[in-house]
Amino acid sequence: MQATGRGDPMVGSAFPASRLLLVEQPGPWGRTGLLASRFDTAVAHRLVARLEAAGIRVVAIRRPGRHVADGARRWAAVDCRPDREQVTWGRFDQDRDLLELDVAAVLERPAGRSGEAGTGDTASDQPEYLVCAHGTHDACCAIRGRPVAAALEALRPGRVWECSHVGGDRFAANLLVLPAGLLYGRVQPEQVAGLVEITDRGVVDAGGLRGRVGFGSAEQAAMVLAHQRFPAAGWRDVRVTGADRSDPHRIVVALRVAGTEVRVQVHASQAPPQWLTCQAGAPGRAMVYAPTLLPA
Repeated sequence: MQATGRGDPMVGSAFPASRLLLVEQPGPWGRTGLLASRFDTAVAHRLVARLEAAGIRVVAIRRPGRHVADGARRWAAVDCRPDREQVTWGRFDQDRDLLELDVAAVLERPAGRSGEAGTGDTASDQPEYLVCAHGTHDACCAIRGRPVAAALEALRPGRVWECSHVGGDRFAANLLVLPAGLLYGRVQPEQVAGLVEITDRGVVDAGGLRGRVGFGSAEQAAMVLAHQRFPAAGWRDVRVTGADRSDPHRIVVALRVAGTEVRVQVHASQAPPQWLTCQAGAPGRAMVYAPTLLPA
């Protein structure tokens, strides 16, 4: 992979949506994920259009390996917003059942609260691991992602899913930890045990962190630097308190890190034209975010 050989910077590259709907859909996915799978196409288009208009990202998931769903499949409404982090799981029998699901209402429930008796959905803040294995979007995602998913499943069975595109194919294998919203890139199978151990402690591997979903790129880059400089700080300990964008190329992000006020200047620039992914039809120019800690 050319991006790995070049050492393309990853920081600030997590997607901006802070809320997700995960939809279990075993079997193959086309390039557009759920929209090009064995899921009802008309239902998928209606579902995705409605939720994306509300700022909710739809991600297809399936169990690692050649698992075949038996009976009802699972859905999950995921909230990665600060102080609201949780995953609410439910089940559906028919694809069209998801059109009756009020995802926004599920996401607006107080943290820790499941649905009413008889609805069958349950809320949890336990880590769930999603590994991009969307080979029809980029072959590298499947080649690099599936071994990582298998290694995770061996350690945390039942809490690991292969998922459709999460962005940044050139950083495969990409691992999304929910509900924290931590997106890691270039994950190797031999790193999995260490990542699981620190995740259980609420700590972050700053060296492999692309960013935290739901934040702007500059804020993500500042948070990554904060975790590098304060390695004992958990992901809940790093808070964005403000950002000065008066100069779009040098954004100053204010953070509170475990009670300490910190300011980070993020230099935003475009990299030279490069072949970014295996599927790219022409060279592209990626944004690069370089954070620097400012004096107190």
